[in-house]
Amino acid sequence: MIAAELLTLATCDLGAIVRGRSIVSSELGEHLLSGVGWVPANLALTPLGELAEPNPFGSTGDLRLLPDPATHMRVGAEEQGSALELVLCDIVELDGRPWQCCPRNFLRGALAAFAEETGATVSASFEHEFQLLGDERVAPAFSLEAQRRAEPFPSMLMAALVEAGAEPERIFPEFASLQFEVPVAPASGLQAADRAVVLREVVREIARRCARRATFAPLSDVKEAGNGVHIHLSLHDERGRPLLYDERGPAGLSGLGTRFAAGVLAHARALSAICAPSPVSGERLRPHHWSAGAACLAAGNREALLRIPGIVSVGDASPAEQMRLEYRGADAAANPHLALGAIVHAGLQGIREQLPAPPLLERDPAELDAQEAERFGVGALPASLQEALDALAQDRVAASWFPALLLEAFVSLKRSELAGCAELSLEESCRRYGEIY
Repeated sequence: MIAAELLTLATCDLGAIVRGRSIVSSELGEHLLSGVGWVPANLALTPLGELAEPNPFGSTGDLRLLPDPATHMRVGAEEQGSALELVLCDIVELDGRPWQCCPRNFLRGALAAFAEETGATVSASFEHEFQLLGDERVAPAFSLEAQRRAEPFPSMLMAALVEAGAEPERIFPEFASLQFEVPVAPASGLQAADRAVVLREVVREIARRCARRATFAPLSDVKEAGNGVHIHLSLHDERGRPLLYDERGPAGLSGLGTRFAAGVLAHARALSAICAPSPVSGERLRPHHWSAGAACLAAGNREALLRIPGIVSVGDASPAEQMRLEYRGADAAANPHLALGAIVHAGLQGIREQLPAPPLLERDPAELDAQEAERFGVGALPASLQEALDALAQDRVAASWFPALLLEAFVSLKRSELAGCAELSLEESCRRYGEIY
């Protein structure tokens, strides 16, 4: 018997798990206008596999997963295998109106508000770290040996990402054991978040085909650096001209850019609840963990929550085209649409309030005295998910970015995760989230 080729109508939920309904691939056209059925309580499923209790949905209500044809991607099957094919969907009401808890719609609203108030558009790129398990031998960090030992996975992955339209730029071994990083080309805000969802699923798919397992868990070993997601952002005017560069500004950052950065830093603690939202995420956000040891702005310094990457003078790319902000406090437990949307809202708030330019961290945070450490936010990021949720609750401005029902559902889900891990040691929690992500 010839197996049917399946296509998944998919959504990335509040716990960054991709869920959906699968149809025969050839029948996609029949579902483009009406989608497939969905249930509100599906958004209350925690990554641990249980329904959040309490949750605002209960057992009532009906929704639709409405496919966005622009997100259709396919990675062809190997011999005697099956293709990976999916279309990302908006979650809508039965009459097609956007559902207030749809993550893609949340990001779409943030981008629209930003464009309306500033006349600017947001481009972004998600830079993922992950670990490829299934080989007990550990090669040196960043080494060619580490990459060659992992073959054919790296070569197969790059080909699959190209086929999926994710536009990978490079792949390389990273600092932690068995760790790799894959940056992709920047794209418009919604497309960038969609690509992040696709990239994670393609990585997992190719790992399976190689009889390996990939994990994006924020922290899989308490003794090592974890897996982060670096979100690069740039702003452009209506004619596509870059807006973040000004050679007279701090480290070349324009006034618009400094105000955007100041807004992100002003709401940094609340953002951690959205961008680093697992019970093990906070352990990664400490000095000397290749993440974000200080809630500040820096030029080149990878200890900062917000980094201005260095301008390359070789080649033909102009400084204005290269200028961007890198948010280093996210991980793959975060829904990409919620994370980017929240960052955009925070940056817009800084622009609204005309916040002053943040100071630039130019040294190792560990070398600062107590007064300097407080000024640069060393240790200011939440050390736990509970602390991050408390910060979100206390930040009324950040809480106002979210529809009330969406915020209630998110907080309930995260509190259920905390309850599910309450009796586990940190090592046990890391193992559990290593299996989930």
